[in-house]
Amino acid sequence: MRLFECGTLVPGCTWHTRAKDDAEVVRRAVEHMRDAHGETIVRENMVDNIKARIRDEANAA
Repeated sequence: MRLFECGTLVPGCTWHTRAKDDAEVVRRAVEHMRDAHGETIVRENMVDNIKARIRDEANAA
């Protein structure tokens, strides 16, 4: 499974998600950014930042 923890991008946020593939993790993370953090426009660099922080759950500490 692939894991994204929002706190790695937005300090203090405890939200996280996991899915089998990166595309689904990114979709969920973008939705979260809109709903929880008020990001009305999610730019390409935000998606790149999300992708850079996705990791294998098995490697999560």
